[in-house]
Amino acid sequence: MPQQSFSASVDSWVRETQQRMDAVVKTAAQAVVEDVIQRTPVRTGYLRASFTVTTNAPLPMRGKQGDGYTAQPYSLAISGMKPGQSIFGTFVANYAAHVEYGARGRPGAGMVRLAAQAWPAHVTRAVAAAKSRVAARG
Repeated sequence: MPQQSFSASVDSWVRETQQRMDAVVKTAAQAVVEDVIQRTPVRTGYLRASFTVTTNAPLPMRGKQGDGYTAQPYSLAISGMKPGQSIFGTFVANYAAHVEYGARGRPGAGMVRLAAQAWPAHVTRAVAAAKSRVAARG
């Protein structure tokens, strides 16, 4: 009997650990997406609104404002992520690269690069949040 109890405890611990790791990845991914969106300059709002997140493949660039494109909520794609699955954040506005890297004498905003560089900080905050949730259950 004690052996079954020990095995059940280990199985439960492994399952909870996997759930926590999944929560950390999703929380950090959402933070990066929000960071990209926040860093995206706003002139008309279309560039910021054209940022989308998918799990199967990046979306192609579609064009300019007025093409009828509406991004789906990124939280849906992130929450539906399976462990080990990649996510793709894509600006579908065709001028996104010009804003990211700069063009015609204008400096780049670097919204994607700067948010990606902050990944370790986002993970650290997500881990701290997961730990606090576990401690609160105590």
